[in-house]
Amino acid sequence: MTAIDRLFNRIAPVYDRLNDQLSLGSHRVWKKIALNLADPQLGGIWLDVCCGSGDMAGLLAQRVGAGGRVYGLDFAQGLLDIARRKFSPSLPITWLYGSALDLPFANASLDGCTLAYGLRNVGDVDRCLREIYRVLQPNGTAVVLDFHLPYNPLLCQFQEFYLNNVVVPIASQYDLGDEYAYILPSVRRFPQGRQQEQLGQAIGFRYTYHHPIAGGMMGILLLRK
Repeated sequence: MTAIDRLFNRIAPVYDRLNDQLSLGSHRVWKKIALNLADPQLGGIWLDVCCGSGDMAGLLAQRVGAGGRVYGLDFAQGLLDIARRKFSPSLPITWLYGSALDLPFANASLDGCTLAYGLRNVGDVDRCLREIYRVLQPNGTAVVLDFHLPYNPLLCQFQEFYLNNVVVPIASQYDLGDEYAYILPSVRRFPQGRQQEQLGQAIGFRYTYHHPIAGGMMGILLLRK
């Protein structure tokens, strides 16, 4: 088990509560914006990579309907266990333990992929995006929602202040201050919007578009194969 695996398994019991508290519930709105850009259709087959506790997979299941299929994949068993408890087994969702760097799907087998707040945490961003490209059918769509450094220096300062002085102290109330302190360095390492578009182009996606949200402190990368 890697350090990231251990981190998310430890966070799992309070993951949903902290997400709501730290974003004032806004993460649910941002996920819906990403899903609207992806535009999954009835009957589609979709994968939510790094599915966490399942929010995006649950939204996808509503969009693809009973005739579709959604796979929620994560490397943190604790989060998958929560996802299974949260959602009815009657929904067209299959929960899978696995790695975002080695997706357990055949080439060109999926209509689309979503990845919300997970790409920053994988060991190899380029390899993860290449895996998504591999499993998408021609004309398939992927959306990646995540934090990154804003281009505005004042917003950079605000983002750092918020993470250090709001996020970490609140997480510390749950004895998770060290675990949430990882967010700022992960954001600093993560490609910004234009770099994300260039990564997608280099991999071979025919269309790449990065849509900034929250003042450019995060964004949605739309990719079409």
